[in-house]
Amino acid sequence: MGWSQDLFRALSRSLSREVKEHVGTDQFGNKYYYIPQYKNWRGQTIREKRIVEAANKKEVDYEIGDIPTEWEAWIRRTRKTPPTMEEIVKNEKCREEVKIKSQDFCEKEKLLSKETNEELLPPPVQTQIKGHASAPYFGKEEPSVTPSSTGKTFQPGSWMPQDGKSHSQ
Repeated sequence: MGWSQDLFRALSRSLSREVKEHVGTDQFGNKYYYIPQYKNWRGQTIREKRIVEAANKKEVDYEIGDIPTEWEAWIRRTRKTPPTMEEIVKNEKCREEVKIKSQDFCEKEKLLSKETNEELLPPPVQTQIKGHASAPYFGKEEPSVTPSSTGKTFQPGSWMPQDGKSHSQ
């Protein structure tokens, strides 16, 4: 089945005037190709393509990091020019330095946090709770007949029905 698909692809490329231009190879052995925009035999304009042929042919064996980030940026068209091997090596060294510095920083931060947590934390505060917040007399010793307010806080009073028909106090 695999050889027939390769044969069909080769036949379709020859009919479509699709020309692969080898752009580069990375340190893993992956090959990168560029196919410029062209018109096929029916007159349709086919846009440019950027292709990678993986060194490891099986798709199930692909893992993140098999393609360098610079080449992946070129494949996804976020950069116009393909990367050079010198650029890839330079960026890889920078990534390693950042990784080492971040590990050192994390270790120092852990040591400092252990020391300062013991010194700076105040003792736990004990609170007293009088009643429940939904109670009309929360925070008061006894419910009052009239509501009380001290600016920003409002404490509702308890309602007591009055004898007689007069509703005013």
